[in-house]
Amino acid sequence: MSIDERSCVEANGASIPVLGFGTWQLEGQECVEAVKTALACGYRHIDTAQVYDNESDVGAGLAESGVARDEAFVTTKVWMDQMEEARLQGSVELSLKRLGLDHVDLLLIHWPNPDVPLKETMAALSEVKRFGMTHHIGISNFPVALMEEAIALASEPLVTNQVEYHPRLNQNVVLDACRRAGLALTAYSPLGRGELLSNPVLTEIADGHGKAPAQVILRWLIQQEGVVAIPRSGNPAHIESNFDVFDFALSDDEMARIFALAQPDGRMTDPDWAPQWDG
Repeated sequence: MSIDERSCVEANGASIPVLGFGTWQLEGQECVEAVKTALACGYRHIDTAQVYDNESDVGAGLAESGVARDEAFVTTKVWMDQMEEARLQGSVELSLKRLGLDHVDLLLIHWPNPDVPLKETMAALSEVKRFGMTHHIGISNFPVALMEEAIALASEPLVTNQVEYHPRLNQNVVLDACRRAGLALTAYSPLGRGELLSNPVLTEIADGHGKAPAQVILRWLIQQEGVVAIPRSGNPAHIESNFDVFDFALSDDEMARIFALAQPDGRMTDPDWAPQWDG
């Protein structure tokens, strides 16, 4: 089953496949084969970043997959040391060269950088969109106040805020803000780095549907309005299994039980350079 328009989130002019394939920590031939496997399974949304150091591998996987360019939605992200206007465009040109593409579908600012004026970064990001280097632009790891500032400063519409989101982390504040502004919320680390897969609530719900806990988590995410999920795996069986989430639905009670798993200390990604998070 391939993702089609019915399985996309519409966000400020972008049609983003609701289930994408993340490539963080995948490198070399493992990354090439994983991207090919994902595309063969039906994924049509591939997520990478400059700092992952695998854009060339992702590009090779795309090229070898046999999937037409206009059928794949490709996202990459600009790293923090390339936020100045003088650097951003050149860094995107290098990303495109590594990917072997003349444009990406979505270009994100990977993390906010307080050392570079956000106005300058958003002007440069908007400019590369006007130049045709990307079809859409967005942000990643932006709390609500910074997200709203970025939206106001950008001369082109933003379509997503990519943030950590899984059952252990309540992101209602960010998700509500995204919905108000017409942005999608793209969930990275959607499976909680595997730490949630033995949770008894999730295993019980999974057993009731004849599914795996990972599939239940992904279904919980994409069943929420405006949420996109990008699970990552180098295991072909897991890649395929993670995509097999379109043939069942969770009840309101099951959704509520999963929401109740959120914890105050549920965040797993909190580097030294992180902004002040909401909540």
